[in-house]
Amino acid sequence: MLRSTNRNSAKADGPLQGLSFQQLLLLAFVLIACLQGISSLRALYTLEQLMVLSRQGSEEASALNAAAQGLYQRGQALERAARQSLVLRDATLRRSFDEMSIEAAAVLERLRAHGLADAQAAEWQQHLKAVQALLDAPPERALDNERLVAEEFGALDSLHTGIVQSMRNVNAQRNQALQDQLESSRRNVTHQVVGVIALALALALALGVWLGRPLKRIEGTIRRLGENQLDQPVAISGPEDVRRVGQQLDWLRLRLLELDADKARFLRHVSHELKTPLAALREGVALLQDEVTGPLAPGQREVAQILHHNTLVLQAEIEALLRFNAAAFEARRLQREETDLLALLEAQVEAQRLQWQAKSLRVVVEGPSVSLPIDAEKITSAVSNLLSNAIRFSPREGTVRLTLSRQPGLVRVDISDQGPGVAVEDRSRIFEPFYRGVHQPDSGVRGTGIGLSIVHEYMVAHGGQVRLVEDDVDTLFRVELPHAA
Repeated sequence: MLRSTNRNSAKADGPLQGLSFQQLLLLAFVLIACLQGISSLRALYTLEQLMVLSRQGSEEASALNAAAQGLYQRGQALERAARQSLVLRDATLRRSFDEMSIEAAAVLERLRAHGLADAQAAEWQQHLKAVQALLDAPPERALDNERLVAEEFGALDSLHTGIVQSMRNVNAQRNQALQDQLESSRRNVTHQVVGVIALALALALALGVWLGRPLKRIEGTIRRLGENQLDQPVAISGPEDVRRVGQQLDWLRLRLLELDADKARFLRHVSHELKTPLAALREGVALLQDEVTGPLAPGQREVAQILHHNTLVLQAEIEALLRFNAAAFEARRLQREETDLLALLEAQVEAQRLQWQAKSLRVVVEGPSVSLPIDAEKITSAVSNLLSNAIRFSPREGTVRLTLSRQPGLVRVDISDQGPGVAVEDRSRIFEPFYRGVHQPDSGVRGTGIGLSIVHEYMVAHGGQVRLVEDDVDTLFRVELPHAA
C-alpha cells in the first residue's frame, strides 16, 4: 500500500521524479554549465565579429586615404600630360592624358561610393571637362589655353586638398561609429554575462532548495523516529533513491512500532509471571511465620525470617527492573512544552521538604528564571531523583545547593551536597543500571541503583546529558539541556 501511494505521488510530482538524486544533481550542473557555455560562446562570437569589423574598417580607411592621395598624385600627372600635350600637340601625350583621366574618374567614383560629397565629385569632373575642352581647342589658342589649363589644375589642386580632408572626416566618422558599436556591444555582452550569472545563481538556488526539501523531510522523519513519534506514516516525495529511503524509513517506523508492542507485552508478561508467584511465596512465608501450620522450632523460625527478608528483596528488585524498563520506554515518548525550569526546581524542593527538614538540612535554589521546551514530567522525575540522593547522602545540618545557569547553547543545573562523595572506583559506573556504589548512607534503606540510570535516560532523550563533576569538597551532579536561545 505504501509503495503504491509513493508511486502515485511520484507520477503527480512530474517526470523528473523518475531520476535519482545523483542524476538530478548532474542534470543541474549540466544545465548551469550549458547556460555559462552558451553565454561564453555568444560573447566570443560577438568579440570575433567586432574584431572583423575593426579590421575591415582599418583596411577600408587605409584604402580610402591611399585613394585620396592617389587622386591628388594623378591630378599632378594629368596636369603635366595636359600642358605637354597642349604645347607639343602630341597624340601620344593626349592618349596618356585620356587614360589617366579615366583612371582618376574611377578613383573619384570609388571615393564618392565611400562617402565623398557629390558636390566635390561633380566639381572635380567639371574642372576635368574644362581641361579636356581646352585641349580640344584650335592650336592658335594654345598659349591662352595653357594659362587657363594651369588655372583649372590650380583649382583641382585646391579641390584635391579638400577631398583628402573630406575622406579623413569620413574615416573619423566611421571610426567613431565603430567605437560606438564596440561600446554598445561591450555593454550588451556585459549585460548578457551578468544576466546569465544571475540566472545561473537563481537556478542553482532553486535547484538547491528543491533538492534539499526531501533531505529536510528525511531529517525531520529521523528526528521523529528518534523521539518515538511513530504514529505518522512516512511518505517522502522526490528523486527515486530518496523515495526508496522514505520507504525504508516507513518500514523502520512499522518495525519500531512492533518492537514497542513486543516490549510492552514483555513487561506485562514479566509483571504477571514474576509478581504473581512471588506474592504466593510471600503469603506462604507469612503463614509459616504466623505458625498457621503449627508451631515452629527456633531454627525453623530463623529460616522463615530469612525467606521473608529475601522475598522482600526479590520483590524490590523486580519492581526496580520494571520501573527502569518503563522509564527507558517512556524516555522516547517526550511531551515537550515550555516550562519554567527555576519554578520546577523550587517545586521539587518544596515537595521533599519533610525529608530535608528531618535531617535539618539547608536547601538553596539559585539562578535566573529560564523557560525551555521540555517534558516537564520526566525532568521533574530526574530532578527528584538527584535531589533525593543529595538529601540521603548529606550529613545532618548540611547544605544542598541547586544552581541554575545559562551557558552558550545550553542550560545547566548543578546539584551539590556535602556528603561523602562518590568513590573513585565507582565514578565510571555511577550511571549503570542496578549498580550501587561503595558509599551508602548509614541509616535508611539501601538504594536499588536505578535512580541515576533513569536520570541518564531522560537527559539523553532530551538531547542533554548528566555527569558527575569530580570535586574533593562537594558531590556535584551537573545536568545540561540544549537551549537554542
